[in-house]
Formats: sequence, structure tokens, C-alpha cells
Amino acid sequence: MKLERLISMVYMLLNNEIVSASSLADKYNVSQRTIYRDIDTICAAGIPVVSYQGVNGGFGIIDTYKMDKSLLGSHDVGSLVTILHTMSTVFDDDKAQDTINKLQTLQTESGMPSLSMDIGSQRAYNGSLRLIRNAIKEQKVIQFEYINAKSERAKRDVEPVSLLFKYDSWYLFGYCRTRSDYREFKLSRIAELKALGEYFARKHEAPSTDESRQWYNRTETIYEQALLHFKVETLARALDFFYNADKTYKEDGSLIIDLRYPSNRGERWLIPILLSFGDGVEVLQPAELRKQMKNKIENMFLLYPEV
Repeated sequence: MKLERLISMVYMLLNNEIVSASSLADKYNVSQRTIYRDIDTICAAGIPVVSYQGVNGGFGIIDTYKMDKSLLGSHDVGSLVTILHTMSTVFDDDKAQDTINKLQTLQTESGMPSLSMDIGSQRAYNGSLRLIRNAIKEQKVIQFEYINAKSERAKRDVEPVSLLFKYDSWYLFGYCRTRSDYREFKLSRIAELKALGEYFARKHEAPSTDESRQWYNRTETIYEQALLHFKVETLARALDFFYNADKTYKEDGSLIIDLRYPSNRGERWLIPILLSFGDGVEVLQPAELRKQMKNKIENMFLLYPEV
């Protein structure tokens, strides 16, 4: 639309000293003649656009007209730009990019930003994220195959509420018609995702954001304590997985980790992680966890009888 192009052009001019007519034409996929007409329209609206002649010529806005950069501190603006840039990348969101252009008119610093983040590193999910986000906006029911923590596979029809990024993973929060309750679904366990033609009106009161993030605390959690001995060559991965646990380094450079973990997640969560370390880790305590590890290793050995 012409109005959106004009608004975007104004922010382009505010963010740059000089912008050539050819670059504006390329950006908005119009002719240079259209750009000249747009500049006339912007001037008629009272925005003082200046024309610069020559090889490096183009259009700009006089400095005295530009926004007051004291409205937000450079740290505030930089942080907002960083977050919005990631959203724009993940969701292919033109509106987020337009907001970035507006905020950049307030930046007073240039060069390498002090903050950078990339929540779009799991780009395999970008298509699913965009489909879910559109379904949330349009209030469309989505359907998918889901594998839960018990490795049970079932089809789910869900009224999507929000997307969450936590624990380095994306989650969908919504009302599950199959279970008649609100649930969180990890995107890595979702398959055959599609938006149905059915629209929904939210009949069920969704929990607040804080409540939805405490879904895993609905019942009292009992914790176990484990002592894990990691060899020197596994230190980096051990710290990646157990950064918040108590750590003690031994004289030979190996590491003892004192870990508290939910008792109901030992076999499903902790043991698979420890097995990924091969012979680089030994469970010192508790005895039950050592036994479970040994049983898993023996069962794995049975898969290769001919070796």
C-alpha cells in the first residue's frame, strides 16, 4: 500500500544521511518516477526532505527535524532492536522490521552492539513457528501428531494461545481439545502440523503467563541427589548440561558434580544424558541410579551380540 510505503520511506530517510532514488526504488519494487512522486507527497505533508545532487546524491531529512534521541537511552534502544531483529528473522515479520527502523532513528551509538541473541538458531522449526503464530492471530484450530514424555504418540487438536521459548527450546501453549485442558507442547515432538479451516472463540479462560510457565509445578516434586564424576575430556559438555549444579575440581582436572534432580525424571531425563557421555562419566551416588545405569548399558550390549 502507498501509505505504508510512504511511512517506511520516512523512517528510511530518518535513519540515513542520504538515500538514493535508485535504492529506494529497488527496496519498494517501484520505479524511480514513483519515488519522486512519493518524495513530493512527503514534502507536502510538512516533512523537510532535502535533495542532494551529484554522483553520491539522493534524498535526506534536515537534522533539526529528526527525533529527540533522549526519549530512550541507547541501551534501551539497542536491547529492543536486538530482540525485534530476532523476531523478524524467526517469523519473517515485516512489521517487526518496520519497528526496528523506527527505533534506529533514536540510536546514538554505532558499531558492534553490546548485546546479541539468536533464538532462531533452531531454524528447522521456523516454518512451524510461523504457522502456529498465524493460527494464534487468526484463532484457528491446529492439528498435529504429538509424542509425549512417555513416548506415547497421539493426534491432538489444539486452540493455540502462545509460543514460549525456554530451556533452549520452543513450546506451544494452548487448549488441548483431546485432553480438555491447557497443555504445553514441545515443538521438537510435533509432527504433521497443519492449521484446520475451523476458527474458534476462546470459551475457556486461559491461565496467566506466569501460571502457564509453572505447569511443571502442579504437583509437589521430590528431589534426589546424585554425585557424578566426569573425566577431563568431558568437562565442556558436563558444564553445558549441569552449569547450575555444585562443582568440585579434583587434582587431576576431572570434575565432581553434586546434582539435585526430580526423582521422577531420573530414568527419562538424567540417564539418557549420562549415557551420551559414554565412559566419560561415572555415577558415584546414589546406588539406585548406578544400578539403573548398569541395566541400561547391559541392555544396550545385548543389541550387539555378534560384536
